[in-house]
Amino acid sequence: MSTAPSPTTLDAADPREDIEVGVLLANGRLAGRSFCDHAEAEAWARADQGEQVVEFNHVCECDM
Repeated sequence: MSTAPSPTTLDAADPREDIEVGVLLANGRLAGRSFCDHAEAEAWARADQGEQVVEFNHVCECDM
């Protein structure tokens, strides 16, 4: 006899909270790399050339 895990034992993360950080290039495309955090993306982005740090969620496809 198997038992289903109870809702309190599941370690499910809310996919809406899975936020990624990227750099929006001056040409409107996202940079083809990932960043650990906002600070790393800011250090990599060239703001003087129109690049912006953005946060997004692939699940809901919404800007944060």
